[in-house]
Amino acid sequence: MTRIFYTKPSITDLEKKYAADAVDTGWGAKCYDYINRFEALFADYLGVKYAIATSSCTGALQMGLAALGVGKGDEVILADTNWIATAAPILHLGAKPIFVDILPDTWCLDPAQVEARITPRTKAIVATHIYGNLCDMDALLSISERYKIAVIEDAAEAIGSSNRDRKAGSMGLFGTFSFHGTKTVTTGEGGMFVTNDAELFEKVLTLSNHGRARGQTRQFWPDVIGFKFKMSNVQAAIGCGQIERIEELVGRKREILSLYKDKLGTLSDVFLNPEHAETINGAWMPTVVLSERLGITTKNLQEAFQEADVDARVFFHPLSSLPMFEKHCENANLYNLNAWSIPQRAINLPSYHDMSSDDIDRVSNVVLDLVSRRR
Repeated sequence: MTRIFYTKPSITDLEKKYAADAVDTGWGAKCYDYINRFEALFADYLGVKYAIATSSCTGALQMGLAALGVGKGDEVILADTNWIATAAPILHLGAKPIFVDILPDTWCLDPAQVEARITPRTKAIVATHIYGNLCDMDALLSISERYKIAVIEDAAEAIGSSNRDRKAGSMGLFGTFSFHGTKTVTTGEGGMFVTNDAELFEKVLTLSNHGRARGQTRQFWPDVIGFKFKMSNVQAAIGCGQIERIEELVGRKREILSLYKDKLGTLSDVFLNPEHAETINGAWMPTVVLSERLGITTKNLQEAFQEADVDARVFFHPLSSLPMFEKHCENANLYNLNAWSIPQRAINLPSYHDMSSDDIDRVSNVVLDLVSRRR
């Protein structure tokens, strides 16, 4: 019996051909050819005007926040359920992250909690589409309009997700994506900044190149202190191949989630990634959340999967539980109830392009056996 890993990329001869061409020819005057092509392909897929390829989603988020002027004394609201990469850029810029609770069904930002935590210092709201599940963007954009506060989409995990034909990442003031090796679309490491705002695009473009504005005629002349968060041409070449296959890649992710739902979704005490009316879930990471009444913990799930030689992954810990935030988030477990409760009884299931039906059955049976023993 071979081990089932929780994720693997899908790389074909197309990506290999493009990467080899970038290695052979993508230098000198052609060193940006695949980067420019990848940005154009991605913007077209997403239906946005501007895209900037970056070294990571984290870098894209930090540059976007910096371009908004986020800094010392400012507050940025985000879900307590997040990876540290969403909070780190806020802190690097000198601002304060404000962690709020999540909804019990989507595991995304609770709009009511967002509105309750707005202060005169609130500079932005970061909407993280966790595991491919969509935030309630209509509610968040309504808050944005009323309070004149920017809503930013952390769509690192949500390529392929959409609401009423609006793709994740295209609805807020700007969006960011990840192309880490675990993601549906990968370049190994990498990210993308996207926006429809021309002024914001120019600011981020300048920041992304050590502060050198593209209209500057003086060679090696930076106008501001910027960053070095650029993607390489070889990475972008792989990304071009991936985006050309995007419908296939997302389609397979959605198929795997559907197969898990066929196996597990009929159980009254087992909940998987939702897909509400008028939404499409890109299904990056199928996730099981168990009812509290079952008494099955994440540790129980981890042990069962380990015994079955399956590489399952834990639900994100609440950021407010991490040592670096404890002093700023005292008693967060008393008000961010869902963010603290759900990770104690949840697990991410394996999901990769070439999983077999037998693999999905084997993974599902781990959960089914554990639940049946507790009933």
